[in-house]
Amino acid sequence: MKIWGRINSTNVRKVLWCAEELGLDYERIDAGGAFGVVSGPEYQAMNPNGLVPCLKDGDLVLWESNAIVRYLARQYGEGHAFAPSNAVEWAGADKWMDWTSLSFAAPFRDVFWNLVRIPADKRSESEILSGTEKCAGLMKVADEALSQAPYLSGETAGIADVPLGCIAYGWFSLPIDRPNHPNLENWYGRLCERPAYQKAVMTPLT
Repeated sequence: MKIWGRINSTNVRKVLWCAEELGLDYERIDAGGAFGVVSGPEYQAMNPNGLVPCLKDGDLVLWESNAIVRYLARQYGEGHAFAPSNAVEWAGADKWMDWTSLSFAAPFRDVFWNLVRIPADKRSESEILSGTEKCAGLMKVADEALSQAPYLSGETAGIADVPLGCIAYGWFSLPIDRPNHPNLENWYGRLCERPAYQKAVMTPLT
């Protein structure tokens, strides 16, 4: 199994975290950003979007981070607590995975890029403020859900937690004012105790 992607990518972190939780043997290949690779013909033949991550598992080539996480859970997660075990659990996981990816992408990118990747003299304070406010509102939704169970996946961590868990690392690490979301904070604390999360997600923000 090979996974192409740079470790400072939120989407790559999703795949690596899932692979680590499931105890999979894989090779990660630096790609994207400063590493290049993604614009080359060999990579484009696998992923015409020229983005990361990309997975090759036997004859299967797969791109789109959530699709890869779902594949790994279905292919290798039978009987594992991190993978859904029935249609109801899969529906819940799909809900949180899609909600996070579709709702958070733009506002969180505005905050992250301005505070991490854009030089201080070129930052947009309005984008930081607007993005932070939008993300805070979304985090409230998750906080309310986490008042009912310790994880978005239920009683144990699972793939439903993956997309938001990867964003939460940046959310709680960036120098921003955050509303008090106690259930979210406790959930994040539990994630930070997981060895797979530490290895795959808690890498430098760059």
